Amino acid sequence: MAKNVEELFTLQPVVMKQLQTIFDKDRLAHAYIFDGEKGTGKVDIMHFFVKLMLCEHPHENVPCETCRNCRRVESGNHPNIHEIYPEGQFIKIDQIRDLISEMKMMGIEQGRKIYVLHHADRLNIASANMILKFLEEPDGEVTAILLTEQMQSILPTIRSRCQHIKFQKMPRQLLLKHLQENDVPHSMASTVSMMTNELETAIFLAKDEQFAQARKTVLKLVEAIRQNVHEAMIVVHEEWLPLFKEKSEMEQALNLLLFAYRDIVSIKANPEAACTYPDMLQTFKEAALHSTFERLSSQMESILQARASLQRNMNRTLMMEQLMLNLQEGYTFV
Repeated sequence: MAKNVEELFTLQPVVMKQLQTIFDKDRLAHAYIFDGEKGTGKVDIMHFFVKLMLCEHPHENVPCETCRNCRRVESGNHPNIHEIYPEGQFIKIDQIRDLISEMKMMGIEQGRKIYVLHHADRLNIASANMILKFLEEPDGEVTAILLTEQMQSILPTIRSRCQHIKFQKMPRQLLLKHLQENDVPHSMASTVSMMTNELETAIFLAKDEQFAQARKTVLKLVEAIRQNVHEAMIVVHEEWLPLFKEKSEMEQALNLLLFAYRDIVSIKANPEAACTYPDMLQTFKEAALHSTFERLSSQMESILQARASLQRNMNRTLMMEQLMLNLQEGYTFV
């Protein structure tokens, strides 16, 4: 996805500036943890940083892309770079043992050696303890980069020896732009970009028939609630409950319902607000006119309570009937 420097800056401006400053001031640490959710650009930015550290002719803290080292990093053939991935569930002690012996060997290549641990949270106890010793006493010019989506699962003793680089979620506008480039319609892109921050997952949801049906059912329920409690109950029993059988499906549907009410609140505050459901703009404008912030806040609270009841395994039919009664109140004057 993101490859060139401009895209990386758009994706992670703070991280990029941080890494460039470290390089510019010659303050390279022995080890870094790149910590962020899937889709935040950790791997692309790791490659940028590795290139920058090894580049023969960096310009304004950007790798030249044309020198021998840059080309070898790009092709994955640089002898001083070692990348480790979990074998099965864990990164195993033999992998770390092999890595350390390779890093200690006098290679043909002079200069900085770099090793990257992908999914560093999946080091088992033995491999974590071995890498810890190496982090404490690296041989020569060595830089470690640990990539993780689960920072809290890395041993505190390892965390304390690494500089922490925190990756922010992808900006929603950038995700929407990527979805548009992947031919996802604006209305669906607006919805999936609220459900996930990760491009691949967003594309999957956007093209998933079951998700499209879920979205349609949720919006149908919103309209039924605006009519009367009887209509809302019919939609719940005939469409909602048969469609959302699994707990995870019900939770996703309640989130989609919550986003609909959040849209109505946003539109009430600002008619030009960016919405989860831009295709419902006219309907939601009308709903906003006929409700108060207090009432909408109470309705959103009812959905949050239903979500909590779902986690406590409350009977789902009962839970949804109760939710319809709570959401219906206040619509009698519409």
